[in-house]
Amino acid sequence: MRAAVYDRFGGPEVLEVREVDDPPVGPDVVLVRARATSVNPVDWKVREGKLQAAYPHYLPIIPGWDVAGVVEKVGPAVVTGVQPGDEVWGYVRRDGVQFGTAAELVPAPQRTVAAKPPSLSFEEAAAVPLVGLTAYQCLVEALKVQSGERVLVHAASGGVGHLAVQIARALGAEVIGTASPQHHDRVRELGAAEVLDYHHGPVSEQLNEPVDAVLDLAGGEALTDAPKQVRDGGRIASIIDAATVHKLGGTYVFVRPDRAGLDALGTLVQEGKLRVDLAETRPLEEIAEAHRLSESGHAGGKIAVTV
Repeated sequence: MRAAVYDRFGGPEVLEVREVDDPPVGPDVVLVRARATSVNPVDWKVREGKLQAAYPHYLPIIPGWDVAGVVEKVGPAVVTGVQPGDEVWGYVRRDGVQFGTAAELVPAPQRTVAAKPPSLSFEEAAAVPLVGLTAYQCLVEALKVQSGERVLVHAASGGVGHLAVQIARALGAEVIGTASPQHHDRVRELGAAEVLDYHHGPVSEQLNEPVDAVLDLAGGEALTDAPKQVRDGGRIASIIDAATVHKLGGTYVFVRPDRAGLDALGTLVQEGKLRVDLAETRPLEEIAEAHRLSESGHAGGKIAVTV
């Protein structure tokens, strides 16, 4: 099969697309013929060797955590009901880093994939799972957002943020986002009632009154200022800085694969309450450039990669 691969840690230049052996299909594995994947910051952090303390790494590594494609084969212990020919999407995080999703064939543990929403293209679907589950687990599980509450989403125009705004609105919350001025109209279009410019000083001083919950996707001053932004200091969630948010009495969220969460996101998609913004779509042969664009921080949306 064709796959993007790197044999050593380093910059985007270590990535190459070449023929490799087909992956093994274990008893609990759904083998997916990938149609698309996407690039997330975790991809280039792994590529640079920055997460070796978090997971076992086995070079050569195929990058990628998101997939959308068609089921090729299922292992004998798979009980989730997926069958060859089914269209699926997933956040394919395994116990070790080796078999990623930037490949023609992806061995996905059954817990990591679910039925793809039919209204999404493969490229759109591949851009959702990691960031969508991150936003969903923060808002629903960590912050327990309820209808009628006011929620502050930092970095509301980013990959996680633009989905978090929509999910919070779907939960019935009033959303306040923070973003650079050039992204304010987009964040309002996504459903935010108000958008603040974090360049204008502490956000707590820009709020008319404290909110019910804060989702930190930025870190730094946005997080350290959070206790002044929220009524209850326990309702702060961060995906950026575990030590600081724990010190503040909030919750650190590290996204996990979750079929039920994917199904919930799929329902929101089908109801027209959730969309993903694709900044660019690149072919697999240009995955190194896709990594560079993601690492620049100026993509302006998710980057999909067709396989």
